[in-house]
Amino acid sequence: MAIDAREQLAKDLLGCAYDALSPVQRSVIDLISTEAPTDLHASLKHDDRRPSERLADNVAAVGGSWAFIIGFGVVLFGWMAWNVVTRGFGLAFDPYPFIFLNLMLSTLAAIQAPIIMMSQNRAAQRDRKAAEHDYIVNLRAELEIMHLHDKVDAMRHREMLGIIKRQNESLRILRGQGTGGGK
Repeated sequence: MAIDAREQLAKDLLGCAYDALSPVQRSVIDLISTEAPTDLHASLKHDDRRPSERLADNVAAVGGSWAFIIGFGVVLFGWMAWNVVTRGFGLAFDPYPFIFLNLMLSTLAAIQAPIIMMSQNRAAQRDRKAAEHDYIVNLRAELEIMHLHDKVDAMRHREMLGIIKRQNESLRILRGQGTGGGK
């Protein structure tokens, strides 16, 4: 019986057979037919990241913050200022052209870039799942509204037929009184 109801809903709301629908559309028809609430995707509910993934996300969050940019700028400026000012006293540990600084910056960039890319890939996956959930919710809402419109139209049609029937009866009674009273 439930399959017949789903088949009918698919034809009424989407204009095609249940078997011809995409998996997402089928899930929406299933939700409507069972009148179950649309549930949030399981991976969006809780944090199922591994510790390495959490670390990568934290590195990306810190590396992309103003605090990191300002702090790193201060460290770079301090490094360069120290090595330029103390060069004359023989205290510079990385004199101009700052070869050790360049090595550290290159190493940091080589490590940080793939970590940030991994974090962005995971964020894109979460965004795709959230977009699919939004699509399901929006499609369901649209189909439910269409279904309600159909119900309201059917009620109006029945009501209109009832009104017409009562008017015809009233006219018949009035015509009968008019012809009966004149004799």
